[in-house]
Amino acid sequence: MATRALILAGILATGSVMAADEKVENPVTQDGVVKITWQNPDKYSDIESTAERQSRFEQRAFDSMTENLAKLAGKVLTHGEQMQMTVTNVDLAGDVRPTFGASASDIRVLKDIYPPKITFSYQITKGQQVIMSGQEELRDLNYLGGIQPRRQESFMYENQMLKHWFNKTITPRMEGTPPK
Repeated sequence: MATRALILAGILATGSVMAADEKVENPVTQDGVVKITWQNPDKYSDIESTAERQSRFEQRAFDSMTENLAKLAGKVLTHGEQMQMTVTNVDLAGDVRPTFGASASDIRVLKDIYPPKITFSYQITKGQQVIMSGQEELRDLNYLGGIQPRRQESFMYENQMLKHWFNKTITPRMEGTPPK
């Protein structure tokens, strides 16, 4: 009888873990004036987790990029303006490699041949009026070049690439100066 109870408890626990890891089809993240729709993340080139549950890893990546763009947008956009993005592909910096038993999880190897990439469309609106819009395919081929920070942050290469794009494309137009 006790064995049956343990088996039933195991089945119920497994079911609740599976339910907790269910993915949202097109997750949306929002922080301040930035709202991002992550379209079909299951089809992204590489957003593979190495050591944590895939859904949690994806949410952390999406939240990190949204938060960093919100910090930038908050300095440039005026009252009533909002930035909306639809991300259609992400390829994180590096490539995931199996460890073949050396550890419990895979590792992400960073090499020049695996640059970060992101594809998206964006709009900046004020009320119902579209102030600017566009489509981008960003890729940072020199992500390992230059001075590397001492403290490694999650998704720092992707965030740096988005920051560079924002400062080169959005900031000048919103501040009324021509892009460089």
